[in-house]
Amino acid sequence: MPEKQRESGKTSRERARRDSGGPMGHLIRPKQRAKDAPGTVVRIWGYLKRQQRALIITAALVVVSSILSVLSPYLMGHAIDALLVDNDVRRLGWLALALLGVYLSTSVISWLQTYVMAAASQQAVTDIRNDLFAELQTLSLRFFDRRTHGELMSRLTNDVENVSSVLNSGVIQLISNSLSLIGVAAMMLILNARLAIVTLVTVPLMASLSRWIAKRTRSGFRRRQAYLGELNSIIEESISGQRVVKAYNREDTIVNEFRTVNRKLRQASTRAQIFAGTLPPLTNLVNNTGLTIVAGAGGWMAIRGLASIGDIASFVQYARRFGWPLNSIASLYNSIQSAIAGAERVFEIIDEVPELMDQLEAEALDNIEGDVVFDDVCFSYEAGVPVLKHVDLHAKPGQTIALVGPTGAGKTTIVNLLTRFYDIDSGRILIDGINIRDLKLDDLRRKLGIVLQDTYLFADTVMENIRYGLLEASDSDVITAAKLANADQFVRRLPQGYATPLSERGSNLSQGQRQLLAIARAILANPSMLVLDEATSSIDTRTEKIIQEAMLRLMEGRTSFVIAHRLSTIREADEILVMNHGEIIERGTHRELLAQHGFYHDMYLAQFKGHIHLVPELAETAPAE
Repeated sequence: MPEKQRESGKTSRERARRDSGGPMGHLIRPKQRAKDAPGTVVRIWGYLKRQQRALIITAALVVVSSILSVLSPYLMGHAIDALLVDNDVRRLGWLALALLGVYLSTSVISWLQTYVMAAASQQAVTDIRNDLFAELQTLSLRFFDRRTHGELMSRLTNDVENVSSVLNSGVIQLISNSLSLIGVAAMMLILNARLAIVTLVTVPLMASLSRWIAKRTRSGFRRRQAYLGELNSIIEESISGQRVVKAYNREDTIVNEFRTVNRKLRQASTRAQIFAGTLPPLTNLVNNTGLTIVAGAGGWMAIRGLASIGDIASFVQYARRFGWPLNSIASLYNSIQSAIAGAERVFEIIDEVPELMDQLEAEALDNIEGDVVFDDVCFSYEAGVPVLKHVDLHAKPGQTIALVGPTGAGKTTIVNLLTRFYDIDSGRILIDGINIRDLKLDDLRRKLGIVLQDTYLFADTVMENIRYGLLEASDSDVITAAKLANADQFVRRLPQGYATPLSERGSNLSQGQRQLLAIARAILANPSMLVLDEATSSIDTRTEKIIQEAMLRLMEGRTSFVIAHRLSTIREADEILVMNHGEIIERGTHRELLAQHGFYHDMYLAQFKGHIHLVPELAETAPAE
């Protein structure tokens, strides 16, 4: 477990429960700022309008398609009059051909506009997804401490996909239906103004119903997306922690937790879908009522001779077509609410301000000597829970500084602050006399070689995992680094050698083998300073000795910070800092600290209990009886 979690006494999930008042509560309470639906729509449009050429072509095609859709009832009415009133078969034939041409042209144009819009919308969605992923790379570790991985993955996948589904076809439908409504309304007014007014009276009623339902639908979809993120988090944790789940027989527990959240997701989804499903039937009811009135009034007018049968037939077609766009918009409106809910969650992350940023005039770090100073440094992961208290240390160029102490003492925190994974609360951290806040983050971390206790390997080949330390390195450089880390022998025994693909997190290797690859990665990076956090903690004693030789060659001439629980591995350090409760309580060389008979002496004695006769320095410093 990472020390920053041990020091605070809470895992990220436990902190989330405490902050929200319940299990995973922070995932079902979106931030208040993410409720501006018009602003969210404008931001989505900002991505879409980058595809200007495609949008112009699509708009032109939609206009033509809308005109054709409005033209067909008009031609149909004239065809009826040509047959029943004028008995003009020749004219009827031409009108039939014209109708056929309209229908064929409408089909072709609909396909073209869908094709062009699909490309434009997918590019917009790609840009959104790229921006979201890029933003995640800029955020500090503190941000990830407070959120589960599955919930963030849900925003990258499910929420973005909701936006994608609407942009693919929704934009075309919305524009096409809106233009159709305008065209149909105009044609109805031209044909018969009185009947048109009767039909158009239903529009304000539909607008009011849509607005009332939309508010409740969007909040329901937002809550559904939040629960879906929580469900993904449980899935991700259960899969990545499958060994722990099985080792402690917690299959039933994780299944029950999944069922609980899944039930909440079902309830939220059902509520959202109920509201979403209310609008289309209401729209149909209003439209059919209006159509009934139109049909009755039109029939009465035809009997009175106030309109021809063809005109009334055209008007009924227009009245029906006036309902189609309304129904389509009503159905689309629900999809839009779901997309807006997803987009709000996406933009909430994109709007996050990185906690750690380069100063406006940050200095480049070309070459460093490795003079490191911690000057009265205080730090806490959570407000009011201090982890480091007034820490002072000075590592001279080329020195090896060892950090020892019990779990939760603050050793890993010093590493986290030196690499500027977090910013300190007070004090200063200097490298070659320059405050690290005044250095460019990329330069700082490029000069640091890090081997952490929690080794992470990617789902790629062994070769590429080592090359991660220096992407431009040749294969021979990678192999040389592996030999220095004593990884070459076991790698060559793998089925495909350096081309062997690793599973996620390198789970098809032992912990010791994973750490050997991590050490090889650091060797390849050839850093100016080294940070070794329990770099040999999972390696057997025989391999540890070989690794120690390689590490000594790597540390030569470089300032190095070594965190170790095996005190035998840091006996040759230039200075050992003994930490407890966030403070440095002892400092000195190995022999100096043993001679003090203090905390370090007791720790060392405890590790060799029963074997003191094998440790000469303990015998030398033992008090006289």
